[in-house]
Amino acid sequence: MTTYLLAGGGTAGHVNPLLAVADLLAEREGDSVLVLGTREGLEARLVPERGYELLIVDKVPFPRRPNRAALAFPRRFARAISQVRQHIRSRGVDVVVGFGGYASAPAYIGARREGIPFVVHEANAKPGLANVLGARGAAAVGVAFDGTPLRGSEVVGMPLRREIVALDRAAMRAEAADAFGLDADRPVLLVFGGSLGAQRLNEAFGAAWPDVLGADWQLLHATGERSDLPDPQASGYTLRRYIDRMDLAFALADLIVSRSGAATVSEISALGIPAVYVPYAVGNGEQRLNASSAVTAGAAILLDDASFDGDAVRTQIVPLLTDPERVRSMADAAARTGIRTGAENVVALVDRSLQTAD
Repeated sequence: MTTYLLAGGGTAGHVNPLLAVADLLAEREGDSVLVLGTREGLEARLVPERGYELLIVDKVPFPRRPNRAALAFPRRFARAISQVRQHIRSRGVDVVVGFGGYASAPAYIGARREGIPFVVHEANAKPGLANVLGARGAAAVGVAFDGTPLRGSEVVGMPLRREIVALDRAAMRAEAADAFGLDADRPVLLVFGGSLGAQRLNEAFGAAWPDVLGADWQLLHATGERSDLPDPQASGYTLRRYIDRMDLAFALADLIVSRSGAATVSEISALGIPAVYVPYAVGNGEQRLNASSAVTAGAAILLDDASFDGDAVRTQIVPLLTDPERVRSMADAAARTGIRTGAENVVALVDRSLQTAD
C-alpha cells in the first residue's frame, strides 16, 4: 500500500491538475491519496467536493520586500514545514507530489527532511518560485511546456480533466451543434476568455461579429458572467454568458480565439484545435510563454492584447477563416504536439521516484 500526498492550490491552475492526478492514483486498489493545501485557497472547496481529505498547512507567502511580514517569515515558514512533517509521519506518507502554490514549498522541504521522495509538476512555461526551489532536490520534475526553465525537467504535459481526455470531437459534434443552436455542417469559431470573460476579446468581437459571419463561419462567443455585451440575436451567432459544458464547445470548434492560460493552451492543443491566442497582458508574462510552444509548432497564432480590437479581427482573423488550407495545417500541427496523457505521465514520474527510493 502506498500513501500519496499531493500538495498545491490557491488557484484552479494548481488545483485542477492536482485533482486529475489524484483521480488516477485513486483507482489503485489499496493505495491512499491525501491532499495538502491551505484554508484560503480554492482547494479548500474543490478537494473535499471531489471526495479527498484535505490536510491543512499555513499559508506563508514568500516576502517580496523588507517589511514586518519579512521579519516574521522564517518563524512562520518553519511552522508550516513542521505541520507538513507531522502530516507525513502521522499518515505514513510515502511520496509527495507538488503542483506549485503556497502548500508546495513547505511540502518539498518537509518531504526532504523526512527522507521521502518528492516530485514537482509545473503547469506554466514560467515557473513559480516554489517549484524553482523544489526542483533542486526533487526525485523528478515534469513540465507542461517545452522550454520551461526548471532543473532536470522533462516534458510530460498537463494533467487534464477526464471529460477533455475522453472527448471524441467528431462523435459529439452533432450534439454540440444542437446544444448551441448552430449548424454542424458549417465551421465554427469559438471565442472565450474564462469564466469572467475577457473584455478586450468581447469588445473586439462585439464590433466585428458581422465580419466573421460574412466569412461564412459561425460564431460561438462565451462573454463571461459579468459581461453586458448585447446579444444581436443573429443567425449563426450564439452568445452565452457562461458555458458549463466546455467539452461540447470544444467538440464544435474549428478554430479558437482565447487567452493563453496554461490549462487553456494544454486542453486546446491536446484536442488538436488550431488557435489564435491573445495573452493577458497583466502578470509576469507567463501567458505569452505558455502559447509559445504551440506557436512554434505552427498550431497557433499570437496577437497582442494592446492592439486587439475589431480591426484586428477583420485584418488578422477573418483572412485566416477564409484560408481553409492554413486552418487544416494548424490543426494537423496541434494534433502532433498536444498531449492528452499528462496525468498518466506524472503518475509514471511518481512510480519511478518510488522505485529509485527503494
